[in-house]
Amino acid sequence: MRRVSLLAVVLWLFAVTSPVHAWFNGGHMVVAYIAYQNLTIQTRARVDALLKMNPMYATWTKGIGNTRKGLVAFLNASTWPDCIKRNTCSPGYISDGGDTPPGKPTDAQNVGYTDMLMHKYWHFIDTPFTIDATTLPAIPTPNAQQRIALFRTVLASTSADPLKSYDLTWLLHLVGDVHQPLHASTRVGSTDRNGDSGGNLVKLSCTSCELHAFWDHLLGTSNNLKTVVKAARKLPAAEAALAAKSDEKDWIAESFTESQQTVYAAPIAAGNGPFTLTAWYQKNAGKLANLLNTELQ
Repeated sequence: MRRVSLLAVVLWLFAVTSPVHAWFNGGHMVVAYIAYQNLTIQTRARVDALLKMNPMYATWTKGIGNTRKGLVAFLNASTWPDCIKRNTCSPGYISDGGDTPPGKPTDAQNVGYTDMLMHKYWHFIDTPFTIDATTLPAIPTPNAQQRIALFRTVLASTSADPLKSYDLTWLLHLVGDVHQPLHASTRVGSTDRNGDSGGNLVKLSCTSCELHAFWDHLLGTSNNLKTVVKAARKLPAAEAALAAKSDEKDWIAESFTESQQTVYAAPIAAGNGPFTLTAWYQKNAGKLANLLNTELQ
């Protein structure tokens, strides 16, 4: 396939999507299912061939008929970066600073599947904002915005297919991630001068509940194929104007705005809570998640 064609694949996968929430596995797979259905036969063949190079491919497709292997691999690939950071799939991955880049040359490396670092800090871009006069910290690098731009560049280049496979897998995941408002923001205040870790420090009035986790789970957690397909088929078509946006900076800016206007709306107040979510807040959050998900088609 020509270089420009592979870049077009990537742009299509995500131009047919738009602001959504960075999901748990179920949400990522719903987005991936819709994207896969919109690929041409030629594009599917190219993507299928690249994903066969992922070390989890045999596990993903075990017992799956040949006609469905490509789809199943594509759905699972969209969750693979979360899988390695939790050490629940490919063994041997190493935590390299957690959510904070350790400041080493390996932070921003792009070497493919020989890279055994988790790179948790690639999953988000902590753009800070404040509701008081607290000084805003710098945005850590590398981050999701930089990685998306890099992976797109590689997919449009003459780089070897194994590297393109790795980058495509990460890209499938990160585009979903940055459509989660709390993967594009961090609230700074007197109690959290370095930010609230994308809402992870904000507690809700339930056992082991955090604001970030609440938003992550809005679109479901199941990775059951039937459940994913059923959820995907219920979504209405994306609005053409929103779906036409393909610049990751625009996606992230929209998520950042939604974070300030919707995520941190009442009853979420200053400080780290715990806060009790009202029925109105939960309903509004669900409506936004579904709206953004239709744009991530």
